[in-house]
Amino acid sequence: MAARLAGLLPGELDGQQTEVYRAITGGRRAAGPQSFALADADGRLRGPFNAMLLSPPVGHAVQAVGSAVRYDSVLPDRVREMAILAVAAHWNSAFEREAHEAVGRTCGLSDRVMAALRLGVVPPLTDPTEQTALRTTHALILTGELTDEEYDDAVRALSARGLFELTTLVGYYGLLALQLRVFAGEGPSAD
Repeated sequence: MAARLAGLLPGELDGQQTEVYRAITGGRRAAGPQSFALADADGRLRGPFNAMLLSPPVGHAVQAVGSAVRYDSVLPDRVREMAILAVAAHWNSAFEREAHEAVGRTCGLSDRVMAALRLGVVPPLTDPTEQTALRTTHALILTGELTDEEYDDAVRALSARGLFELTTLVGYYGLLALQLRVFAGEGPSAD
């Protein structure tokens, strides 16, 4: 399925769209080394960011949540990236998988771990925090809830704040995957 939403050039944006564009391309996502391009060579936003321009008030809020999840979270980088890749695998989101495999490599995720995540499997991990975080992510993806035991394990491993941030991450990347399916034509029939 082809992209349904044409990318807008920076010169085609109105004032509110320009604010969202600048928050994405000039914010923390753009600072330092980039593992994946936020815009194409002509400046059109890539992936889920393009659709955020449709409703600047909502798009700005959504991109701010994403920025907070990626840059202000207590979750370790490896935990964050493995959780994102688990969500991407569940939703079959090619853009998020490719983008965050690139980020995952910078965090030290091995090809073996990323291959398991692509299959929707919890890989064998030596770090108990990572293992618990990924089991928790899979429970959230598959059932949308945690048993009392899963909740207690997650709070012990991640803290209540870390669990809150993990649930936010799972919801945020699920939202992006849904928007990519609707506006970019991504999904099972796109591969």
